[in-house]
Amino acid sequence: MNLVKSTGTFGFYTIISRLLGYLRDILIAIFLGTGMLADAFFVAFRIPNTFRRLFAEGTFNAAFVPSYSSEIAKGKKKSNKFANDIFNLLFLGLLFLTIIIEIFMPAFVSIIAPGFVGDLEKMEVAINLTRITFPFLFFICLASFFSAILNSHNKFAAAAAAPIILNIVLILVLIFSKNLGDQLVYYLSYGVSLAGFLQLIFLFKYVSKYYSIKFSIKFKVSEKVKFFFKKLLPSIFSSGITQINILIGTIIASFQASAVSYLYYADRIYQINLAIAGIAIGVVILPQLSKHIQSKKKNKILLIQNKALELSLFLSLPATIALIIGSEQIISALFGYGSFNENSVNNSSLALYYFALGLPAFALIKVFSSFFFANHDTKTPFYISLISVFLNIFVSVYYFSEIGFIIIPIATSISSWFNSILLFLFLKNRHLFHFNKKFFIKFIKIIFASILMGLFFNFLLIYFQNELAFNHSIKSLYLVLSVILGLLFYLIVCYFIKAFQMNDIKLKY
Repeated sequence: MNLVKSTGTFGFYTIISRLLGYLRDILIAIFLGTGMLADAFFVAFRIPNTFRRLFAEGTFNAAFVPSYSSEIAKGKKKSNKFANDIFNLLFLGLLFLTIIIEIFMPAFVSIIAPGFVGDLEKMEVAINLTRITFPFLFFICLASFFSAILNSHNKFAAAAAAPIILNIVLILVLIFSKNLGDQLVYYLSYGVSLAGFLQLIFLFKYVSKYYSIKFSIKFKVSEKVKFFFKKLLPSIFSSGITQINILIGTIIASFQASAVSYLYYADRIYQINLAIAGIAIGVVILPQLSKHIQSKKKNKILLIQNKALELSLFLSLPATIALIIGSEQIISALFGYGSFNENSVNNSSLALYYFALGLPAFALIKVFSSFFFANHDTKTPFYISLISVFLNIFVSVYYFSEIGFIIIPIATSISSWFNSILLFLFLKNRHLFHFNKKFFIKFIKIIFASILMGLFFNFLLIYFQNELAFNHSIKSLYLVLSVILGLLFYLIVCYFIKAFQMNDIKLKY
């Protein structure tokens, strides 16, 4: 396996998906803005979308890939039996969960959006929309199971491309249903569930080369299957800690008008870098790292770990600096149209600024957690994540009445840095990771190149300040130009100071 190429493949499709996601959100911002209907839809969309991220973006992989990889080594028959046992339990469990939540949806929405309870109209709309979107959870979790099988065979393209379907479906709904007024949110909600079904069918086509479904309600739960499900819940919690913190933030933000929408738009921006700097790297290294740990190849393990950490920082540090410097211009250029007014831009950009401060930590959590998961340890990241969540809730609730919604991204970033530092300390103490000689030299070079890029990007924002003004009609083009020039500048600096070398692309892991 080639880490850079595999991450590049995963990252390429992820970027396409995120760019289409931005187009989708720009259209939503234009047609819905940050009002009551937008808040209700984002709550309805947040639940299945959070579970999509929890399952699809490496969390299911964390529990499944090490166990399934061990079975692959024993032959296709045993790996197929193990996978079928997992699939059957997963199918029945998800079906039961979906039915129960649909029946008790009013109580469910009261829990995830308690701030809506006093507003009967908003509450009713949120309940109806969540009922429509919730089947997406069933489809996307099964689709994530198929993705994990493909990833175990080092096939990353189809799994990374699948989320594109959701964005295409929602964009088509927005384009062809834009004149429906308040009914638009209902069509969007139906589009969410339809997209989940289409993703499942899409991945089934590719996974059939490696796995044959044998559905049965009569099956024996083996010790291996029990071991997998014991790992699954801790891995969902620990690997998806960023999404869980954001979900908690959404619950708290529901007490302030439009705050859910502000956080949603800010979240959309930094997620594109996190998808590559953390999620893609974590997903790509897990199968190979699991195999090397099983065969006790210490040199290979050390090489993969250090390269993964280096690549994560190489991608996340310059993005952090760019988001901190240009948060207002970025939000304005991407979403500042139609119903999305200047007040919405100011509030969303403030949220983005504080989310950006935690971006390297979000990425490091994904990478460090993968080191534990490859060693079949999901409990340690789980306990650390649990403490992190309590810290996030405490800070958010304690200061919410005083500061308002902006405490949510602040608390998320604080708790994420706390999480990533603890993960690192536990890895070091258990001798599961240590730095090689080249890492610190590369790290200093990455910091130097990121600072230079930040200065250059700030110069571009000042130079194009009139073109990037809120009322300018083509401000998004100038933002894209500034980002491209900043990225090229960063890559050129990295090349000349050898923070990144061409032989990294060819190196096999």
